[in-house]
Amino acid sequence: MSPVPVQHGVTFAAALRVWIRVALLSFGGPAGQIAVMHRIVVDEKRWVSENRFLHALNYCMLLPGPEAQQLAIYLGWLLHGWRGGLVAGALFVLPGFVSILILSILYAVHQQSDLVVALFFGLKAATLAVVVEAVFRIGKKALGNRVMWLLAGLSFAGIFFFEVPFPLIVLAAGVVGLAGGRMRPDLFCVIRGHGSEEDDSGVAIGDAQAAHTRSSWGRALRVTAICLTLWFVPIAFLHAWLGPRHVLTIESLFFSKAAVVTFGGAYAGLAYMAQQAVDVYQWLLPGEMLDGLGMAETTPGPLIQVVQFVGFMGAYRHPAPFDPLVAAIVASVLTTWVTFVPCFLWIFLGAPYIEQLRGNVLLSAGLSAITAAIVGVILNLSVWFAVHVVFGHVEEWRGFGLRVLLPDLTSANLPSILIALGAFVALFRLRWNMILTLALAAAVGIVYAYLLGAG
Repeated sequence: MSPVPVQHGVTFAAALRVWIRVALLSFGGPAGQIAVMHRIVVDEKRWVSENRFLHALNYCMLLPGPEAQQLAIYLGWLLHGWRGGLVAGALFVLPGFVSILILSILYAVHQQSDLVVALFFGLKAATLAVVVEAVFRIGKKALGNRVMWLLAGLSFAGIFFFEVPFPLIVLAAGVVGLAGGRMRPDLFCVIRGHGSEEDDSGVAIGDAQAAHTRSSWGRALRVTAICLTLWFVPIAFLHAWLGPRHVLTIESLFFSKAAVVTFGGAYAGLAYMAQQAVDVYQWLLPGEMLDGLGMAETTPGPLIQVVQFVGFMGAYRHPAPFDPLVAAIVASVLTTWVTFVPCFLWIFLGAPYIEQLRGNVLLSAGLSAITAAIVGVILNLSVWFAVHVVFGHVEEWRGFGLRVLLPDLTSANLPSILIALGAFVALFRLRWNMILTLALAAAVGIVYAYLLGAG
């Protein structure tokens, strides 16, 4: 898939260590995960430029599925071709898969969902600081003028107060950017393309080192054939072996469909997924979807990994002719496989063409506008996450086309607030290492939530 050798100073072993680090720190949903990658790959290691990172992020935001995991695949592919993308994408999922599998077994066998709170109480609060840092780090460089600030503000208001669908926000921002690029390119071309000396200065992957990203029809056909085979052969095997009505066959088809239609991140598809899992297939009991979402939110990896819990419980309750636990573990592997294999297809197939378009002025203007809108989307995620971390009970008021979050002030969780404030001070003021900050927050949370029985 990458016939041209990759020539730059980043060794595969060095990249492997970084992808392991990213995987272990990928808490806090897409905003926090993007922040971790930006901090390490752009600011700390200087492997890719700010503009190339944002260009890749914009493309991933347009795709169905988990944008943060797809961004990891994209960056890994930029560094070391298809094998770099495979390693970065697989490692991004692995810690969350193992964590949710263990928690799902405990949940199904012992119904000890409180263990999730005990293990991740402090970590979730500290992750709030990481999420907010994403807004500052990406916004500081993406919002280069008042027009970009305005687009970010409108994006935030549209998705937070009016629940405008994410794809519509991206589409509108892109159209505005294309129009603005024709009339005022000086205001809209914030993201530069090829040939920017400032952008490529001191980074490992500049245009001269990106020869392996060139596209070709032969490469595109090979990528499509390999990925579609890996995606659909297990489904066909299950259909032939167990029949179309077995839970494993149904789950493989259902989550394959979800992987294609979940534009706008995991939250966009959760309502549909929950309704089908509870009312149609009866894989979950009412309220259990929230337990699974809690697992996914407080473990590393993409939030969409909640599909693993749904598939686990569905097979656990409808296991015939297998042992319930065996069926559930197979379902965990299966749902994870059909959810994330398409992500590699989207990146390996489309990324070379996206790289070629970096020099297009109108595309740069459109993507600059989309980046500004994405800052607003990340801010939306940050506020949503903050409200639900700080307050135990949050109501919603709806009227006149608006949705307003109304937290119950009496449900404010003082320990969560204190841990989050401590993490803010550690990251922003003391400049502590992120691993140390999260580890200490997790330790404090375990002591409070588990040993004292609080939370």
